[in-house]
Amino acid sequence: MRIAIGGISHETSSFAPGRTTIADFESGFGLFRGQELIERFRGSNTCTGGFLDGAEQYGYEPVPLLWGFAYPSGLIDQDEYETLKAELLQRLTDAEQAGGPVDGVLLDLHGAMVIDGIDDGDGDLVMAVRQAIGPDRPLITTYDLHGNHTVARVNAANAIVGFDTFPHVDQAERGREAAALMVRTLRGEIQPVGAIHQLPMFWGTRRQVTAHPPMDDVMRRVHALEERPGILSVTLATGFPWSDVPDVGTSVTVIADGDRKLAQATADEFAGWLWENRQQWYSPPMTVREALAQGEAADRFPIMLADHADNTGGGSPGDSTEVLRTFVELDLQDALLMYLVDPAAARQAHEAGVGSRIEVSLGGHSHPSQGEPIECVAEVVALTNGEFKYDGPMWGGLTGNMGQSAWLRIGGVNVVVVNAREQPVCPAFARTLEIDCSAMKYICVKSAAHFRAAFEPIAGSIFNIDAAAIHTHDFSRLNYTKRTRPVFPVELD
Repeated sequence: MRIAIGGISHETSSFAPGRTTIADFESGFGLFRGQELIERFRGSNTCTGGFLDGAEQYGYEPVPLLWGFAYPSGLIDQDEYETLKAELLQRLTDAEQAGGPVDGVLLDLHGAMVIDGIDDGDGDLVMAVRQAIGPDRPLITTYDLHGNHTVARVNAANAIVGFDTFPHVDQAERGREAAALMVRTLRGEIQPVGAIHQLPMFWGTRRQVTAHPPMDDVMRRVHALEERPGILSVTLATGFPWSDVPDVGTSVTVIADGDRKLAQATADEFAGWLWENRQQWYSPPMTVREALAQGEAADRFPIMLADHADNTGGGSPGDSTEVLRTFVELDLQDALLMYLVDPAAARQAHEAGVGSRIEVSLGGHSHPSQGEPIECVAEVVALTNGEFKYDGPMWGGLTGNMGQSAWLRIGGVNVVVVNAREQPVCPAFARTLEIDCSAMKYICVKSAAHFRAAFEPIAGSIFNIDAAAIHTHDFSRLNYTKRTRPVFPVELD
């Protein structure tokens, strides 16, 4: 068996400034072609790593095409996307000319990719691959939990497999699941068919953490459905509200063995239960000061604040200033903010050197929603070129680069300024600056939940906050132009 593997992956924020280009893919996790894809992802906690695990387990030959991931950001430029799509398809053609037809295709995708001019980016890519391989060869895709899934992409694939965890620590596992479905399909053991039920609902980030209520009960139900006769896979997608597309929102996709009616009935059943209990899946936004007050009243330190409205992992600019301004105004001691995206401040710190005191304008440079810059005097505590290796549950074994970065101190408030828009999913990068996160009393991370996988063991209390930023969780404040239906909790009570 020869199985082609690849993918073009992006979580697109329609509300983020700027356009995403091929250069952003190259500077994100990178673009990998052919054999370098295998060398990069073998043994990694990624879906592609799981595809490669499947090759070893089941004995198929992986045929690597193109893999690209740009960090979440604004709309993808259409010409740039078409260039990447054309390369992936050409590599498929070249691989078949060189080694014969592939037996199937495994795609590692996100589910919330939007191109300027193409609302359903993932669907467009899946349908293009389907057209290339024809109707008879199996095509199976993996997706992030935060996809805005469409009928088109479900119909174009034989099966889809979505993440079961948030933070996403099961990526390789889902890749292995997709590989197993592929092999069983090719052996004639199963005939996967899919059905989707879309829900007009936005799911609050605070209610999505799969290790905690109420989301743990939701995933138990997902796994119980997967144990039913004839059901091969169940994917809950909580959606990505910051993609302004017609199909934005929650969905349930069910893959059944040769019985599309069973797949649809099961999806409808589960979606009905989710809708009946919709009040559980959303919680009102919390302010910075409310979260600090609750943490201090509970006397549970360090108090961790998840600045999810400026979550760079969702495409926000990463330079909002409300949290830092509040920390400074309250004169907090042993407080830490990770990471403030401010290349100019990082460059200024490097030019001044460790031990210097600099007059600096911090943050607030990208968009009016991000707040005003903070004018202050800061001490340069440590500097780095930004290279590091992830060692937490997410992305373990992969490397990253934050670019020229610095640890600055303003009184008792510490802030890490970086070039790359990347959320802190583990303390590995902080350690390169010799920051001991466990020694802090207050920690704010520009993340929604991925930080929990590595930071929960040291946290006393954790609060998701809605500080001023582009990705507010007050969804009524988002200026949608393409959403075609009322949703809960905006228009629907």
